Amino acid sequence: MPLTRSVSVTSLSGLDEWDEEFDLEDAVLFEIAWEVANKVGGIYTVIQTKARLTSEEWGENYFLVGPYTESNVRTQVELIEPTNGVLRRTIDKMNASGCKVYFGRWLIEGSPYVVLIDVGFTAWSLDRWKSELWESCAIGVPWFDREANDAVLFGFLTAWLLGEFAAQCDEPPCILAHFHEWLAGLGLVLCRNRRLPVATIFTTHATLLGRYLCAGNVDFYNNLSQFNVDKEAGDRQIYHRYCIERAAAHCTHVFTTVSQITAIEAEHLLKRKPDLVTPNGLNVKKFSAMHEFQNLHAQSKARIQEFVRGHFYGHLDFNLDKCLFFFIAGRYEFCNKGADIFLEALARLNYLLRVNHSEVTVVAFFIMPARTNNFNVETLKGQAVRKQLWDTAHAVKEKFGKKLYESLLVGQLPDVSKMLDKEDFTMMKRAIFSTQRHSQPPVCTHNMLEDSSDPILTCIRRIGLFNGSADRVKVIFHPEFLSSTSPLLPMDYEEFVRGCHLGVFPSYYEPWGYTPAECTVMGIPSVSTNLSGFGCFMEEHIADPSAYGIYILDRRFRSIDESCHQLTSFLFQFCQQSRRQRIIQRNRTERLSDLLDWRYLGRVSSGGGGGGAPPTATTPLPVMLQTQGFRYPRPASVPPSPALSRHSSPHHSEAEDEDDERYDEDLEAEKDRQNIRQPFSLPLRNKGALPYSMRREQA
Repeated sequence: MPLTRSVSVTSLSGLDEWDEEFDLEDAVLFEIAWEVANKVGGIYTVIQTKARLTSEEWGENYFLVGPYTESNVRTQVELIEPTNGVLRRTIDKMNASGCKVYFGRWLIEGSPYVVLIDVGFTAWSLDRWKSELWESCAIGVPWFDREANDAVLFGFLTAWLLGEFAAQCDEPPCILAHFHEWLAGLGLVLCRNRRLPVATIFTTHATLLGRYLCAGNVDFYNNLSQFNVDKEAGDRQIYHRYCIERAAAHCTHVFTTVSQITAIEAEHLLKRKPDLVTPNGLNVKKFSAMHEFQNLHAQSKARIQEFVRGHFYGHLDFNLDKCLFFFIAGRYEFCNKGADIFLEALARLNYLLRVNHSEVTVVAFFIMPARTNNFNVETLKGQAVRKQLWDTAHAVKEKFGKKLYESLLVGQLPDVSKMLDKEDFTMMKRAIFSTQRHSQPPVCTHNMLEDSSDPILTCIRRIGLFNGSADRVKVIFHPEFLSSTSPLLPMDYEEFVRGCHLGVFPSYYEPWGYTPAECTVMGIPSVSTNLSGFGCFMEEHIADPSAYGIYILDRRFRSIDESCHQLTSFLFQFCQQSRRQRIIQRNRTERLSDLLDWRYLGRVSSGGGGGGAPPTATTPLPVMLQTQGFRYPRPASVPPSPALSRHSSPHHSEAEDEDDERYDEDLEAEKDRQNIRQPFSLPLRNKGALPYSMRREQA
């Protein structure tokens, strides 16, 4: 969406005019981030998922720049010789001058080229570069901040790389450098300070000060214009980091952020209004038939049910067929991520389900990594008991089946009383006795290092959700990232999300929100807020988000108690849906995935201006989002209701409430497709201006 451009955008010192009809083959795009081939947070997902689209557009002229980490390179990067002659000379010159720079292909979709810089190898230059930073930019970095020290090393090395690349070019270069976050921002500041012929873009995915302020339980969004930003940053001992971030925002030619809510935040905290908003996307895998992703949901749900059977052994007094799985996942920021309001809403939901004598049971998972020393013994025992019961049942079944087979072979009906002998009953009784349990099922799957002060566990003790037999809401806190190799819950994150019924992300501070976006592309309904970039984006593009399984919680204009009441209402309404209604809603949610595909959102990211010239003072910015100008309408049947056509359901729903309202899935899907534009394609002005992948096809 267009925003007012800053005065500094017109100041392109050191950058020659680029012809509006310049050949894309002559331009080079460097995308620089600390999370290139180095998973730390959400920026890794941003870069990884859009690499394919950017590689297709820029071809051999697209290079990702990140830090060299040996453990990551061994598993993610294929080291090769540089294919670009200028870049080969640049890397050789830097390596001869005391650096260690590596070149290779990142083994992800699109296989983009990566330039990896070993910051530790040049740590001997840290003091000298800090002095230069102070003399040229008046930014001082304390010795004890290791992350900031890494940012200094990485910044000087990336500026060195870009400067050397420009110097090695035979003709005046067309270099575009896209920097992500403050950790890479210092390189941008140095490029401008040294007047390098580089057009720069800076994207902030979240402001440093905003994250710290929200973690301090302040009324952040209602006081944005009143914060003394220098004092607040100094009080939190991040003033030097804040200075780097703010300098990058002001020095860059084009300043972008990922959502409208973050644009407002950046304007007040970084004192510059972003030039455009570039929402984050995902690589969306479309299924040829609607029932395919529904089948995946059923398969993953069955695996979660197996875990629940073991976790609640001895207290499995609820019907798993009427059990709903909710989850929240992400960085362990108790208030910022909304875990506090989610727990309070679960307590209220538990009361509503009990007083209404609901047969539905909710199991709520908290997937937030915290400090632990090992798995909880009782949790591991539960999975062992479940496996033992399965083995016992399987052994008895084999024995029973063999006797039945032999009886039928001789033409006799079996005598049921003789099918199982005393030994079989003894074995089954022993298995039943092993399931006896004198304690409640554990809330946490691991032994926490700070159990008494842990925010989630402290809140659970206060609200009393201890997984009792009378509780209709059960809580499982899994303080570790999911892994398919885990002995406890052997599922990766994508499998787990597909098996759940609802993702709940009532964040107070969420610049974009990849977790609800990932739910959407997998056809899983989710709860987001009007303070998250994702929630605001969906509100703008969908007439009735809740009908499509996107529940938008108001955390900006309501009190905490009112927001909690609204969230409880969302959860209770979801629990009242029939299985058929949930299937219809998942179909609608999955159709929204086109909105989040990089093929739609990638137009204004990473310098992709539809194949036109990179931004200068004389060339207009592509400030209009590809997805702007349309809205998904309200579906024909709201809310989702049982239907006569059942072709998309993996299983026929038993005992469903019948409804006279007809639901034509194909007709509704066709209407939705008409309300989204086709993926963008680059203008075919001349063959020389085509992206590499398209030129290769025409060759």
